[in-house]
Amino acid sequence: MARRPLPRILTDRAPLLRGRELARTAADGAGDIFHPLVTLSRGLRRLAVAAGRRWRATPQERRAPMCFLAGACVLVMALAPYGPLLGMLAVMGASAWAGRDRSPAPTGPGEAESARLQALYEALVPYFSGDGDPEPLYAHGGDWAEAFDAYEFDDDGRIVRLHLRYPAYFTDGEPAARARIEQVLHAKSGRGREYRFDWDEEANTLALTVLDPLPTDIAAQRFVTAPGETVLGFTDPESVQRTLPVAVGETVQDEPPVLWRTGPRSTEPHLLILGHPGSGTTSLLRSLALQALQHGDVLIIDGGGTGEFGALTGRRGVLGVESGPSGALATLAWAAQETERRLLATSRARQAGEPAPDDTRRPLWILADRPTALTHLAAAEGRDDPQRLLQVPLRHGRAAQVTVVVAEQFDSAGLLSDPVRVHTTRARVALGPATPDEVRAVLGAEPHTTPTPLVPPGRGYARLGAAPVLRLQVPATPDPYDESTAEAHRRAVLALLPEHTVPAGERSAGQPVRMTKACAGPANGEEAPGRAAVDDPAPGAGPTGGAVTVHGTVRAANAEG
Repeated sequence: MARRPLPRILTDRAPLLRGRELARTAADGAGDIFHPLVTLSRGLRRLAVAAGRRWRATPQERRAPMCFLAGACVLVMALAPYGPLLGMLAVMGASAWAGRDRSPAPTGPGEAESARLQALYEALVPYFSGDGDPEPLYAHGGDWAEAFDAYEFDDDGRIVRLHLRYPAYFTDGEPAARARIEQVLHAKSGRGREYRFDWDEEANTLALTVLDPLPTDIAAQRFVTAPGETVLGFTDPESVQRTLPVAVGETVQDEPPVLWRTGPRSTEPHLLILGHPGSGTTSLLRSLALQALQHGDVLIIDGGGTGEFGALTGRRGVLGVESGPSGALATLAWAAQETERRLLATSRARQAGEPAPDDTRRPLWILADRPTALTHLAAAEGRDDPQRLLQVPLRHGRAAQVTVVVAEQFDSAGLLSDPVRVHTTRARVALGPATPDEVRAVLGAEPHTTPTPLVPPGRGYARLGAAPVLRLQVPATPDPYDESTAEAHRRAVLALLPEHTVPAGERSAGQPVRMTKACAGPANGEEAPGRAAVDDPAPGAGPTGGAVTVHGTVRAANAEG
């Protein structure tokens, strides 16, 4: 005989859980509504109990006068104008006062919280105790209240804030000693969260704070910034002194940005980005490109050749998207000569007491994604290293309004050339999962926070110059032509792209685009390396009236050449 299935109401627990939640919500709402009545009834009961206790404690000979006095008071109140109303209000006030909640507020941690603090205290004893200390602050079996000044717990009983003192002889100036303490606090306070440690060597105190996750739902958009300011991402509110209005879905909220300033007065004119595959380095380059196209021109070198920058091909302000060794060498040679031309034009204008020409003040951005891959391909073909051509823009780019951004993976960082290493050390970004030692090797300093357990794309650390290391979350800027891209992010990126300047047929066929800039021609009439052709100068223009034309090829991002 076949078994009959049980009714769905007995097997499906979702309606039961939903009904239980509704009942609990209704009970909480009813308790809030009837709370005044409960307070008044409790006060009346307490007043009645107190009156009965007072009546029983009164001697027999005094009860009659007391009844006469109470009756007289009731009679006066009844005959006086508004007497009954005032009497009722007095009784309700007395009942409310007598029925108030008199349970004492908790002044200290509970039993479970005290046990957690004591365990944390015992774990720190081997590191903060000394053999010759006559009055040790940390000792086995000691009291944690003497060492922990302030603490705070969340609803689950986990520590979210802790302020502790440590002895003066602890070597808080050594990174290894600090790392041991931070590791113990991280393990005992609960894994799966990010912690920030603030050491005060002068006061011998350490503050531990649980950090909120950085927002990952901020898409690419027009940020409210001044010319020369670029948003790398967003960080903690207490780390910066400025916020920007950011659209998150249908709402607009203020978020603290990590601003990178470029231009002639910048102390960090170039940027180096390192990360693991899938960490968001290419997304950061796309975000920088979309921001740079508002006020300048962009030249992109795609060493990976995966087509991540195909959406920028043929757009206004995009001088080229190269993914092959020959095209990269040609465009980087033009960029080096353009940097020199700008320097010469600016210097001559200053000598003549005139402002710099307009074409020298328009920013030029060179974005190189994985240039070490092109170095290997160029060596296989017997060509020059494309990284060598970045030396001139890196060295003189700040004065010539040329900004270089290099993105590379951690495993290929050792293949970066010396000019890239030397001139991009002032501003660096490390993305993806990385140990504190890896972050210190890239940024030159350790972060004051613990590594996050789950690293979303675009999550990492940034350091600009000698500033502290900041947590960083890059705005979501995916490839809009990728099928796995969310529709909201796709629309956000497409809305920021400039209009096309190259016909669709030429973009698909990979026709060459002539990049022409008026510049100073060679004195001896020879053709400089990387120049495809030098037009004849106009009559009377002198040595500076020529125009250098470089035949750079704008192709799809995964094309060769």
